[in-house]
Amino acid sequence: MKPNPESMSPRIDEVRRLKQKGLSMAQIIDRLSGDEGPTILAAPPPKPAAAPIAHAPTLHLTLDNIEYPAYMLNQNFELVWINEHAQQRFFGGHPDLPQTSDARNLFRLLPVGRNEWGSLLHFHVGLAKSRLSPDCFGNLCHGLDPVTYARLQAAYIETVAEPIRPVVQSTVILPGNPATQEAEQIHTAYATFFREGIFIVLIPEAEYANEMLDLLARRDEIIRGLLRKRLPVLTHLAVLVADLQGSVKICSELPPAEYFELINEILKVLAPIFRKHHGTCGKHVGDGLVYYFFPQPDSDYLANSLACAQDIRKEIQRLSKAWQLRKQWFNELFLNTGITEGQEWLGTYQSPTSVEFVVLGDTINQAARISDFARHGSIWVTKSLISRLSAEERARVVYGVRRRAPEGREVFVSSSFSQMSALLEQEGARTEKLHDIATLSVTEVVEIKPRTG
Repeated sequence: MKPNPESMSPRIDEVRRLKQKGLSMAQIIDRLSGDEGPTILAAPPPKPAAAPIAHAPTLHLTLDNIEYPAYMLNQNFELVWINEHAQQRFFGGHPDLPQTSDARNLFRLLPVGRNEWGSLLHFHVGLAKSRLSPDCFGNLCHGLDPVTYARLQAAYIETVAEPIRPVVQSTVILPGNPATQEAEQIHTAYATFFREGIFIVLIPEAEYANEMLDLLARRDEIIRGLLRKRLPVLTHLAVLVADLQGSVKICSELPPAEYFELINEILKVLAPIFRKHHGTCGKHVGDGLVYYFFPQPDSDYLANSLACAQDIRKEIQRLSKAWQLRKQWFNELFLNTGITEGQEWLGTYQSPTSVEFVVLGDTINQAARISDFARHGSIWVTKSLISRLSAEERARVVYGVRRRAPEGREVFVSSSFSQMSALLEQEGARTEKLHDIATLSVTEVVEIKPRTG
């Protein structure tokens, strides 16, 4: 995209002036951006002129009309979106990416064994090195053939980590593409960082990047567009569903304004806890919460879901005491939590104003049913989740099932599980909506011990 020199805005003049002073494009972006969010690259007021000068309109660049290779990676360096130009350049125009998240790892898809792709490889390794430890990077490369694995490990050692900043710029050389008769060409690679991942675009060196700088400045627009275009993927995950116990009773006792205040306060105080444990908000209805936990390069997503459940239970206990003092009532607030794991399709539901992550499959339904069974703020999880924890993480979890002894007293049997049907019979419950998980093996998580050392 080559802008008409006669239509250059004052912003372009400023970019040129800064380049003449020796600043890199990344430094120019920082200089123009400041700390003011998505409107940071607004053009400065034009200098007074003797007479008005007509300017041709500048093209508003969007994700849909980027003419260069562009793609989005998540924190595991897995492709979640890619445009047609990147498909043509990197993958020979093949329209379909692998279905599973592991197979979409960029280091598995790029032809890293070919020397002509070396500069692009080192650019991505530099992005990874600034965010991942050697062990975490090794985990990303797990399962590759020995030659490719050795080359990636060598690249990690040799490559300088890219600095952590809103936008990173680097020069890369893309090899020629016989299919499109493109010759080898120098490109400027821009990487923009979001909580949801890394957006990368490669611009030929001969092209002027003003419109791209404008787009990178519109961070909210970029991430909304990328979320809408996110490709469905088959991924491992844990699903946490938490529901407010007695919500109908609480709603009936509070004025509407105070009930909504309570629900909003719950959402507000829990949001930082979910972020801390890498939880992704899913589609939920009313006063229930649905969060997804996906594999992370530096932590166990299953352990994250359990630790998150324990932290939100503690926070709700604190909030419950605050509302008891405020209202002088005896109601206690409980979030009843169900957690399970599986491999399901992740996609998005979209409306004109919002985008919500949605998981298709039995995993979300199981977690919701387990949450329906839980009472008094308890945390119930499936046997499959506990079994998939590492030995170290499992040793930190205190779990088991309360059983009734012959004399009638209740006994907690640690490190044990029970089918849901047996638990329902023990309580004399006959809940129709729990019948579909009657054979599911579950356990109650009582505590997560802190890590030692």
